[in-house]
Amino acid sequence: MTAAATSWTGRHWRTGTPVTVTAEGGRITSITETDASTEDWLAPGLIDLQVNGIAGFDLNRGAPDPENVVGAARALRSEGVVRFCPTVGTASEEHIVGALRAIATACDDHPEAGYAVAGVHVEGPFISAEDGPRGVHDPAQVRDPDWDEFLRWQDAAGGRIRIVTLAPERPGSAAFIARLREAGVIASIGHTGANESQIAEAIAAGATMSTHLGNGAHAVLPRHPNYIWAQLADDRLTAGFIADGFHLGAAPLTAMLRAKGPRAVLVSDVSSLARMPPGRYRGVQHTEVVLEPTGRLHIADEPRLLAGSASPLLDGIRFILTAGIASLTEAIELASTRPAGFLGLADGGGELREGGTCDLVRFSWDGERLGLRETVVRGESIRVD
Repeated sequence: MTAAATSWTGRHWRTGTPVTVTAEGGRITSITETDASTEDWLAPGLIDLQVNGIAGFDLNRGAPDPENVVGAARALRSEGVVRFCPTVGTASEEHIVGALRAIATACDDHPEAGYAVAGVHVEGPFISAEDGPRGVHDPAQVRDPDWDEFLRWQDAAGGRIRIVTLAPERPGSAAFIARLREAGVIASIGHTGANESQIAEAIAAGATMSTHLGNGAHAVLPRHPNYIWAQLADDRLTAGFIADGFHLGAAPLTAMLRAKGPRAVLVSDVSSLARMPPGRYRGVQHTEVVLEPTGRLHIADEPRLLAGSASPLLDGIRFILTAGIASLTEAIELASTRPAGFLGLADGGGELREGGTCDLVRFSWDGERLGLRETVVRGESIRVD
């Protein structure tokens, strides 16, 4: 029995022309211009390369649980994110392996999670031990790259690891990066205090990404040279940027996006406290953190220091639109089309095209406010308005 066709009408995200997108069996069968009057917009579903949790579902802390992955996938759909990279942070090998097994189990047992997980991102533990570059990662668990450990990770993940963030200054990093490249895994430079030559060596070995560039860094840097300039200047690196308005202000984010051009993507780096009520919470390493009504998440005893992100990817789009940093088309490119292309997603990920998988968002945009109305995953609608 063939599933009935379903249609959505709205202004096309690239052209602004009203169109009707029709899907059947989870795939787009036609995109046709229409004379219908509509204030809605249609765009491909969002893709987030860095998700630590959301809405109380934590992918890192506590006992690894597949239900956290399923819950996060469902919560992200209500934020317009159709595919994402669950991100496992610095921890003991035992905990990392447990978290990766939980992700693999969720993908194997729940088709919705299996589709939503576009690959796993392991952020650390092969990162800088210095305050600043290390961020909020546990200093007791930071260590040098170990290929045998990575193989145990990949086995636990069922081959799903797509990105590994590491610091080029760690001994053995260049050789490790070269082996990642040979294995088809993206090596991303992040949480680093590396010098220019170490950055260059990592890129020559095969690193192709910068993890949340501009963050996970020293509070004060030499004007030049430094590791941020070195990564911004190299066209072989695609850079992720957290656009919540707290990790990067409008001016540096604008300059960095211009510098990277088509090699820039937005990420959220969102934590389990996103969409939770404002208040005090227990953060990583048992640190007290405060989630403000604005969405800013900081260490309770030191409000100047952020304690992660509590803003999903959609909030990043809202920030760059209202700040005048990018157009609507550019914002969707940054949060959907480019991440899909970077991961090599097939079946029309990051685009609306006939024959492609029907992953889309329907939203309102009046030039000042963006409101998500509906997320569609493989032709299945999730109303959020």
